Amino acid sequence: VLRFTLYNKTFLLFLGIHDMLEHGGAKILPVIPQLIIPIKNALNTRDRSVICTTLKILQHLVVAGDMVGEALVPYYRQILPVLNLFKNANANRGDAIDYSQQKRENVGDLIEETLGAFERHGGPDAFINIKYMVPTYESCILA
Repeated sequence: VLRFTLYNKTFLLFLGIHDMLEHGGAKILPVIPQLIIPIKNALNTRDRSVICTTLKILQHLVVAGDMVGEALVPYYRQILPVLNLFKNANANRGDAIDYSQQKRENVGDLIEETLGAFERHGGPDAFINIKYMVPTYESCILA
């Protein structure tokens, strides 16, 4: 008998989403508006593991198809407020080792990566919209 834990179900869900993004191609762009509410709800749980998983999915989403990154820009007002809250939420372990960095489960670092992906793939209006919602964000493109 195969028994699933909550972790196994989450892992399978994560793999399924990434598989759909990998093979979705042109079918991804038309459904972007329908994805925003579930993404917003996931981020609003404020559960760090859910936020980390959602951020990894968002990073994959922006590169999954042509114009997907630009299609997300109008929805930054729904997606980015929670990211602004957790942007500096890296664990302070003092001189101890924080293994969450190796597992890509450090919320603050994942938020920086995600905002960078949004800026790189979001077109010319991405930076100004990110900066409006996350005032402490600094461009990863402009130097």
